[in-house]
Amino acid sequence: MQSRKKKKIIIGIIVGFIILSIGFFISIPVLVMSPIVNMHVDFEKAWTAEEFGLESKHFFVETKDGYNISAWEVAAEDPKAVIICLSGIHNPSVTAYFGHSRLLQEHNYTTILMDMRAHGESDGNVICLGYKEYLDVKAIVDYIKADVAYKDVPVVVFGLSMGGATAINAIGKIPEIDGLISLSAYSSWEDVFYEQMAMQAPVFIAKMAKPFVTLYTFLKYRVNVWSIKPYRQIENLGDRPALLMHAKDDSQVPFANLERLISHAPPHVETFVREGDLHFITEHFLEPENDEEYISSILDFLERHFSD
Repeated sequence: MQSRKKKKIIIGIIVGFIILSIGFFISIPVLVMSPIVNMHVDFEKAWTAEEFGLESKHFFVETKDGYNISAWEVAAEDPKAVIICLSGIHNPSVTAYFGHSRLLQEHNYTTILMDMRAHGESDGNVICLGYKEYLDVKAIVDYIKADVAYKDVPVVVFGLSMGGATAINAIGKIPEIDGLISLSAYSSWEDVFYEQMAMQAPVFIAKMAKPFVTLYTFLKYRVNVWSIKPYRQIENLGDRPALLMHAKDDSQVPFANLERLISHAPPHVETFVREGDLHFITEHFLEPENDEEYISSILDFLERHFSD
């Protein structure tokens, strides 16, 4: 009788410990991610085309799931390609790309700078980490394809950080996109969550928490989070050209993310690797002409694949 009672107590303790442990690990992504994603990003600093000596057309498109997406178009005469630019999770404003627009326009490329949902003048109060933002890109692609001025003009998606991850998801999901340039993209949200957590907490806790990040993102976004992640979507690239850029000591999205992406990518995918902790790849993001190595790699990639 005594032994049965002890056995029940031990089982009860074990069950209680398991329940508490599950509750603890479920709470980690909720507590960490909520202040990151449950917001609309109103940028402290946004730039205008006029500051860069450009003219732009500001317009809105509507996504399949009902969000109005804000964008700026900087047109080139007889463009070789239309390049869709995407920024990061909280900064900078996509208008920081106007410096790239100026340089790309000089080489006959049109650019469209797009505020993803929950950013700038676009609708939304929840950042979706790339799981749904590819729908924003699709709305821009539809806008391009509906314009007779862009008939048969290739479309390239060019993203930074979360925008880079979204760009990879977009080209994987949208066959009308013809090329990809990605800066400092994460291979998956779970990967970068784990890596950042492992820098601040015991590694075994970070490893235990990782599957609960997947569970939380599934419950939050209600999409197939096992499929809609960059290292999966880059497998759908086919023979379309892609340039992945990363810095070796990136403290925000560690270099291992690029290595994972490459391990899943077709062999023709090109890379550009920089030394140091340069999440934006260049110290001259607003004036990319001041970084010849950086901008030459982008222009060379575009010219080799889209000059016709």
